[in-house]
Amino acid sequence: MEEMEEELKCPVCGSFYREPIILPCSHSLCLSCARNILVQTPDSESPQSRRASGVSDYDYLDLDKMSLYSEADSGYGSYGGFASAPTTPCQKSPNGVRVFPPAMPPPMQPHHQSSGALLLPIGPRNSCLTCPQCHRSLILDERGLRGFAKNRVLEGVIERYQQSKAAALRCQLCEKSPKEATVMCEQCDVFYCEPCRLRCHPPRGPLAKHRLLPPAQGRVSRRLSPRKISTCTDHELENHSMYCVQCKMPVCYQCLEEGKHSSHEVKALGAMWKLHKSQLSQALNGLSDRAKEAKEFLVQLRNMVQQIQVHLSADKDTKHKENSVEFEACLVAQCDALIDALNRRKVQLLSRVNKEHEHKLKVVRDQISHCTVKLRQTTGLMEYCLEVIKENDPSGFLQISDALIRRVHLTEDQWGKGTLTPRMTTDFDLNLDSAPLLQSIHQLDFVQMKVPSLVPAPPLLQLEECCNHNNSATLSWKQPPMSMVQTEGYILELDDGNGGQFREVFVGKETMCTVDGLHFNSTYNARVKAFNKAGVSLYSKTLVLQTSEGPFRRMSATLAARLQVNSIPSPLEFLQHAEQESCGSPGPFSRMSATLAGRLQIDAMPSPLEFLQSPDQESCASPVPWFAFDPGSAHPDIIFSNDNLTVTCNSYDDRVVLGKSGFSKGVHYWELTIDRYDNHPDPAFGVARVEVMKDVMLGKDDKAWAMYVDNNRSWFMHSNSHTNRSEGGITKGATVGVLLDFTRRTLTFSINEEQQGPVAFENMEGLFFPAVSLNRNVQVTIHTGLPVPAFYTSRASLQA
Repeated sequence: MEEMEEELKCPVCGSFYREPIILPCSHSLCLSCARNILVQTPDSESPQSRRASGVSDYDYLDLDKMSLYSEADSGYGSYGGFASAPTTPCQKSPNGVRVFPPAMPPPMQPHHQSSGALLLPIGPRNSCLTCPQCHRSLILDERGLRGFAKNRVLEGVIERYQQSKAAALRCQLCEKSPKEATVMCEQCDVFYCEPCRLRCHPPRGPLAKHRLLPPAQGRVSRRLSPRKISTCTDHELENHSMYCVQCKMPVCYQCLEEGKHSSHEVKALGAMWKLHKSQLSQALNGLSDRAKEAKEFLVQLRNMVQQIQVHLSADKDTKHKENSVEFEACLVAQCDALIDALNRRKVQLLSRVNKEHEHKLKVVRDQISHCTVKLRQTTGLMEYCLEVIKENDPSGFLQISDALIRRVHLTEDQWGKGTLTPRMTTDFDLNLDSAPLLQSIHQLDFVQMKVPSLVPAPPLLQLEECCNHNNSATLSWKQPPMSMVQTEGYILELDDGNGGQFREVFVGKETMCTVDGLHFNSTYNARVKAFNKAGVSLYSKTLVLQTSEGPFRRMSATLAARLQVNSIPSPLEFLQHAEQESCGSPGPFSRMSATLAGRLQIDAMPSPLEFLQSPDQESCASPVPWFAFDPGSAHPDIIFSNDNLTVTCNSYDDRVVLGKSGFSKGVHYWELTIDRYDNHPDPAFGVARVEVMKDVMLGKDDKAWAMYVDNNRSWFMHSNSHTNRSEGGITKGATVGVLLDFTRRTLTFSINEEQQGPVAFENMEGLFFPAVSLNRNVQVTIHTGLPVPAFYTSRASLQA
């Protein structure tokens, strides 16, 4: 019951509710607290004057636009701009909710009765009230605070709660010094201690059918208040008799005949009372299961803390033994320096173990703390809802039932995916691999002291510096930033432009190469590897190159105009001389080339074969773009590195970054490697319009199409709709592929070069930009200009 206490306290005064009223936003306030935070509005802003001027009441609800925002406390300030409401600083209630101070009461003439008592209104005639929990502003009508319904259900729950906290119940049959009661008989209406129950109320005969209850529960059932007759707030002499389905509130028959509910759908009060009680009970069943899982999860987390402590001790002993073996292998007279280095390395490794231990404990303890708070809030809400269900007042219950049902569903959703999954394992993946070091020690040459070389790492293509012009292509690469292995040179390989075998086109120490003489309008695959005396590295990522269209059609019109001739020979006419010239005999094309070169003052003309490589009709193939992330359109929390190819975030919330290039036709494929992945976040990958929201997860709005993925499974999301959950997640080092095919108008995803789920989205039309959303626990690097993956080409061939 103690967890429920926060549900019974006013957000303004922090004490138990006194005369609570229900606001239209479904939150409750003490009547006195509501009176204290009223803000007076000018007469010109009264509801009557706005209705007379044709202005809707809803236009005035957003009073936050007139509030003063304080940068010092990041809270809500007091209302200003009214002559009757001077600007004053905001206050804090005992439970931390920011509230407004009471407005200055307007000058008014006191009303005297015959008894001489001074009558003050319950609230200013033209006033507004801001809910301290949801900050929604409400305009009061001429009834003031009397226009809000009383929360009688909440009053009843508070009364029973305070009674249960009172002194312990005593046995009613003890003659001297009554003992504490252990049971209450519901039929006898008597409290018994255990000896008196056995003596006076044995469980046999007719007494065996009596129902025995715990004392606290018996007192509650004993003191349940009879059903109260609730009256209408608009017609105080009328009782609630029906329920308005549209307004979701109890109404009287006069409201149906004369009031604003006359044209609304209504239902019987009792039927709706039973229906909403059933809905709340069903919602509580699901929440109860979540609470049970949370309790078991907390036990699991506490056991993990103990296991981590045990693993730490065992790991420390293992490290000590391994290091002792290394010390004994290294104790030679000429290796003092090596021993010192090994000692320093041992300290670093032990420091890493301790840091890993502290990190694991911190993550698990933080999760325990977070889960404990959430479980306490859930338990409090459950107990409060159970007490509300016990109420016999249909009208009062229906006034708060919708809000409670929504809160129960919302709380259950908060215990959803990933909440009850440990964020950390108990194992320490820090096994010391001493084999390479021991092998190096045995291979040391006592004369030259040379360490055998290692094979270099694969080079990285620098996509921003790669480009193509006409039938030539320039490629640039570099060694990985963290590679310490010396490289003696590089080997660049290209295929034949038709998907054939690769051939070497460059060998040398330079990190940039321009390849000339490629076919026009062709697609080449390029790759590079490094080498040294120890051997050759693995290949880099394959880069796709698209050469330009042939110059013949563009050059024909230009030459004809500059030479003042009617036409230039067609490719078929050049074809008649191509074989002769390729054998070494000068043909008319060679003589014409020299003439044209002289008259146009250029160095040379293309050969016939170069003209033949250019098709007569224009190509519609779109070039394969190289692009990076765009800092200009990204959220300010995004952090860029590696020439804008690598991104992470400095916020725990999801932030969006777009690529620099937008696509509207063709087939495009790019990959993202997961450089860092901590605490199982949910990064999202996909495409988006340029106007996509940057401060929420990708796919939350209708401007993005994405796949978000954790360490176990993935979902597709568009317009906050989650579909096609698929097993298989990501870890550090994983690769996520995005394939946008405008020829089929589809978007497909892959993880580690295998398709993830079905085709994610169809009917993709328009301009799209590559997009990623992540938080500070994730770092990714983008790789572009890649060929279409094998899983997609094989599927396309099967469909054909």
